[in-house]
Amino acid sequence: MKSSSKASIAAILKQYDSGQDSLISLMQDIQSAFGYLPKEALQQAGRELDIPLSKFFAVASFYNSFNLEPQGKHTISVCEGTACHVKNADNLAQMVARELELNGDEGTSTDRQFTLKKVRCLGCCSMAPVVKVNDDIHGSMTQTKTATILNQYRKDKK
Repeated sequence: MKSSSKASIAAILKQYDSGQDSLISLMQDIQSAFGYLPKEALQQAGRELDIPLSKFFAVASFYNSFNLEPQGKHTISVCEGTACHVKNADNLAQMVARELELNGDEGTSTDRQFTLKKVRCLGCCSMAPVVKVNDDIHGSMTQTKTATILNQYRKDKK
């Protein structure tokens, strides 16, 4: 880990007397600084505040707002709730994964522009299937519409 990263973590840790009492706030601050929860940052915090690494991972895996891997500039959430599932949302997710050249069905593109996530329900069942990009909801999606939206976000990076 770079010394600048270690210094950033040290600055965050100075704000906390006991990490156990404010573990979520500590993790939010680390994620805010790095965009995700780097293992090295959690190890350093654990050593300095006497918190087992397993405690960090337990909290991070329980709350979906925490990310253990680097995230892309844009987050694509494909709803896989019942209404979306019935309308072939999985095909949309597979298409996006192929388009982003992901090794699995979720993850972050190598250029770190996009992160694909499958989510349980976005609460927009009447617009199924639904794809959310960042905070923008797109309903009645097809593979063609989804590809068009991806291209629009790709243009935004330039």
